[in-house]
Amino acid sequence: MGEIATWGYGIAGAAYLLFALYIFVAWRGGLPGGVLLAAVVLSSAWAIASSFNVAGEGVAGLLAAALLDVLRGGAWFAFLIILSLPLWGRRLRWPALLALAVLLAQFAALATEAVVDRAALPVQPALVAWLAHAVIGLMLVEQLYRGLPANSRWGIKPLCLALAAGYIFDLYLFADAFLFSRIDFDVWAVRGLVHALLIPLIVLAGIRSPSWTLRMSVSREVVFHSTALAGAGVYLLVIAGAAYYVRYFGGDWGRALQMTLLFAGMVLLGALLFSGSLRARLRVLISKHLFSYRYDYRNEWLRFTQALSSSDSGLDLGQSVVKALCDLVESPGGGLWLRDAFGNFAMHSRLNQPASDWVEAQDSVFVRFLDEREWVINLAEFRARPGHYEGLVLPSGLSDLGDAWLVIPLKASDKLIGFVVLGSPRTPFEIDWEVLDLLKTAQRQAAGYLERMLAAEALLEARKFDSFNRMSAFVVHDLKNLVAQLSLMLRNAERHRDNPEFQQDMLETVAHVEARMRGLMTQLQEKRSIDPPRPVELVTLLEAVCHSRRALRPAVELRLEAAAPLEVNAHPQRLERIIGHVVQNALDATDEDGKVAVTVTEAGDALQVVVEDSGCGMTADFLRERLSRPFQTTKTSGMGIGVFETRQYLGEIGGQVRFESEVGKGTRVTITLPRNQRGQ
Repeated sequence: MGEIATWGYGIAGAAYLLFALYIFVAWRGGLPGGVLLAAVVLSSAWAIASSFNVAGEGVAGLLAAALLDVLRGGAWFAFLIILSLPLWGRRLRWPALLALAVLLAQFAALATEAVVDRAALPVQPALVAWLAHAVIGLMLVEQLYRGLPANSRWGIKPLCLALAAGYIFDLYLFADAFLFSRIDFDVWAVRGLVHALLIPLIVLAGIRSPSWTLRMSVSREVVFHSTALAGAGVYLLVIAGAAYYVRYFGGDWGRALQMTLLFAGMVLLGALLFSGSLRARLRVLISKHLFSYRYDYRNEWLRFTQALSSSDSGLDLGQSVVKALCDLVESPGGGLWLRDAFGNFAMHSRLNQPASDWVEAQDSVFVRFLDEREWVINLAEFRARPGHYEGLVLPSGLSDLGDAWLVIPLKASDKLIGFVVLGSPRTPFEIDWEVLDLLKTAQRQAAGYLERMLAAEALLEARKFDSFNRMSAFVVHDLKNLVAQLSLMLRNAERHRDNPEFQQDMLETVAHVEARMRGLMTQLQEKRSIDPPRPVELVTLLEAVCHSRRALRPAVELRLEAAAPLEVNAHPQRLERIIGHVVQNALDATDEDGKVAVTVTEAGDALQVVVEDSGCGMTADFLRERLSRPFQTTKTSGMGIGVFETRQYLGEIGGQVRFESEVGKGTRVTITLPRNQRGQ
């Protein structure tokens, strides 16, 4: 057994040394990680010292190994206490004090046995101290595990299992030694190997616990082959157990049963070794649960989101979606097909890919497959194993793309809004379960961005139509007033056609109407104001308004109660139009023997245009509830948008309008305009 002990402790020392180097490289400065590194280093030193002690059999070596064993145990105690501190409120509790007392007792026991003959002692203090060490260790593990919430134990469970198993082994070893006053050398010889077997569980806990500040991961090959080795070990244990049973209880049929079990075991092992699908499923299972993933998902998601939201590269949103998906799988480019106005799917954006005229019908088999399955279609896999994509029929347009590789559906709000076709990768790239999961999640986010883009475009188009329709209504309203002027002129032409003054007025009116109509048509075509705001001489504008209505009755009186010059910032034609609306409304509401007056006054930094009439007036309810709403009017031939346009335009240039009216007494409209400072 001496050789077994030497090799066992030597292997344990080497394993802990390699583990220590790995932790040193992965350590990022956290306290738990530092204490774990110290515990692993001391465990390696203890195992190596124990190996040399077995080979040399010297007293000094024995004391050195025992001292390192105590230090190793103290380091693991410290690691458990540091992990438990957040649960204890950052205060040391009695288990920590017991652990310190046990360590002091172990040092005292070593000192006692170093100077006193063991035979003279009724009880070997070292055995008692090591037995207490195992008990306190189990207590610390229990405190840590029970103190964590149930949903937080997943990360720490492998560590608790490993340390608890080590303490239980030591408890058995030293309890047996205490009862029989001697250490079972066979059990002690494998102690190093037993503790070395705990390393994988500690590694797994480190991977699951980033709060230790360790960047630990395990390669696929190591985990897969280790799992295969563990499976082979389980297989051999089962066969060995069956052979043991056959040997002692088999009787005459034992050899037949042994051969049967051997053959069944070989068949099972062959199935495990040569079944590709079974190995693939096992690899996926291991990949999902036993090591770090292929991607750093935090960085990948930040990069993907940045690619979708960035506008610095000069790409539109569709191209950004294609590029973001390309970067996930090393593809150089691709194309984006989105649903058009007719429901079919046409190319919307492309990146490093020729333009395509391929339009896919919304009711095609290909579109239904993408909508119902939401599968990422690997065209290379489809050509090799078409049965895997049961029910899929590739459209001819997709085959014409040449280097098409992946088809990624884009679904948002449970509706297929489009799909992306990616080109072949720059380098061989394996599409496994993790890549598919990443692409499926990424397409959901990309589809959400695109859905909002399409909704914004539809809203913008609707607003353009709304703006155009609103402007059309204003133009029609102005045309109605112009037509009214022409109608009045035609009615008077029968009586005054031979009057030279009337003829001159008629020509001026026609020229004015023609210019106004031409301006309205230009404004309607350009969908904007004809000119930018500029200083406007208010008196000249008001004189033009009154002059254009000189043929109407009653005559409009213009009064000036403000110091010249009177300039405001506005659009000349629009301001003339809205003041003309107000004056025209006053004329329409007033009898020929009534009065209509336009007065200009000062109001601080503004000018006020007050239009008063002695007409029929309006009710308080109409003023309060209906006057400012579009398409509300008291006139039988009115459209009800003049006041609405007046309020809207004055709001644009910083002015306002106020209405005062009383039924049977008339109306007073006060228009406040921002005064041009230069004109003061």
